[in-house]
Amino acid sequence: MKLKVKTWAHFKGELPAYQSQGASGFDVRAQLTQPLILKKGERAMVPTGLSFEIPVGFEIQARPRSGWAAKQGLTVLNTPGTIDADYRGEVKIILINLGQEDVVIQDQDRCAQLVVAPVIFAEFELADELSDTERGVGGFGSTGKV
Repeated sequence: MKLKVKTWAHFKGELPAYQSQGASGFDVRAQLTQPLILKKGERAMVPTGLSFEIPVGFEIQARPRSGWAAKQGLTVLNTPGTIDADYRGEVKIILINLGQEDVVIQDQDRCAQLVVAPVIFAEFELADELSDTERGVGGFGSTGKV
């Protein structure tokens, strides 16, 4: 699939690329004029300097980078963040520091990975009743702990 990418005036570096042949996601880099200190519990929108022309029937999902998440507690707040096919603005990553220490994000740090994914459009049909299942209306925790 070819994916059109637009760079904004503040974009530096190279276009995103997959880091290995079997990678599902491609990394995007922070485009910062100065380091961003994310204190524990704080969140920030990190600019990527990129926009995409996503074909209808697809979306791009923003996901955390596993190393940052595991080692420092830095994650994407609305995981997975959705970039819709009709959005043409700059992609920004909502990062939150859930770790115990401040995290410094430098210009050009790989701040998230993006995954192109298919979207299935539902056709909604009003119903008076839904089919029964074993779980029924059981909500959070209703299936047990183990």
